[in-house]
Amino acid sequence: MIDLRSDTVTKPTPAMLDAMLKAPLGDDVFNEDPTVNQLEETIAQIFGKEAALFCPSGTMTNQIAIKTHTQPLDEVICDKYSHIYKYETGGWAHHSGVSIKLVEGDRGRLSTKHIIDNIQPDFDWLPRTQLVVAENTVNAAGGSVYSLEQLQQLSKTCKAHQLKFHIDGARIFNAIAEGDYNTKDIGDVADSISVCFSKGLGAPVGSALLGDTAFIKQARRIRKVMGGGMRQAGILAAAALFALENNVERLKEDHTKAQKLGAILQQCTYVNEVYPPDTNILIFTLKDTITGNQFLQYLAEHHIKAIAFGPQQIRFVTHLDFTDEMCNQVIEVLRKLDG
Repeated sequence: MIDLRSDTVTKPTPAMLDAMLKAPLGDDVFNEDPTVNQLEETIAQIFGKEAALFCPSGTMTNQIAIKTHTQPLDEVICDKYSHIYKYETGGWAHHSGVSIKLVEGDRGRLSTKHIIDNIQPDFDWLPRTQLVVAENTVNAAGGSVYSLEQLQQLSKTCKAHQLKFHIDGARIFNAIAEGDYNTKDIGDVADSISVCFSKGLGAPVGSALLGDTAFIKQARRIRKVMGGGMRQAGILAAAALFALENNVERLKEDHTKAQKLGAILQQCTYVNEVYPPDTNILIFTLKDTITGNQFLQYLAEHHIKAIAFGPQQIRFVTHLDFTDEMCNQVIEVLRKLDG
């Protein structure tokens, strides 16, 4: 079976499993797991931040960030495609008691104007604008990437208006592979960053939240109340460390495969539009001659899994378990449907 539903479907390699089995362990709730401590120190240093917090998921790191940066009755500015709005079960309302100000950016990317135009006036019948969240890459917009200048302008604008700036970097290493910046540049522009290890990097579980020491101290308390305090979590942290050491440089291979699939889809008569495959996410819209369900069924008959992003929209995500041979098989199946 060829699985293109997400880059979260990857399995640990034998080498990653070996690293997990050999990891020194302790109780992380007592700050005594040496492998977790090593991961937190490593990822914080990579991005030039003071501290980090290992969590089970990117949803948790994002929700902890919102809770830590805001108070009830505050408001968060984000794009309509933002993961915190679309795919985190309304957690911003449930956990933090805040409202969301949605904007329509450029394939999910915010601009300075989006922020300035949506800062609420200081009236007691309006929420207080407090936080800006930018996703990089933007999942629901086809893996689009911010430029360094865009991120610096967002950061500058947030500082000028006393707003906090959080980057949802679920696939931040994919963005860095294609962007004009490095990890330290990301650390410089953001008050906090969420980094996922279980997507493009291939670890089975885990994300990290990065920020200054005081922020992470409070975030740790919030992680506990959300049920995210883990015990011998070094088994998972070891996989994340292995991923950082071995699976970052190869991300461009996934991007190349997405571009190959995108080029073929551009030629298919049943495809209406293909989003630019900037990274490892490929979103395309089908013509009315075939429904999304029919297309997914056709793929399933050829042992390929994908996911619908709407009645006529499909998403492919390439990843480290998607080989060159698999890519060629998918191309053959896509061409075959054209007759």
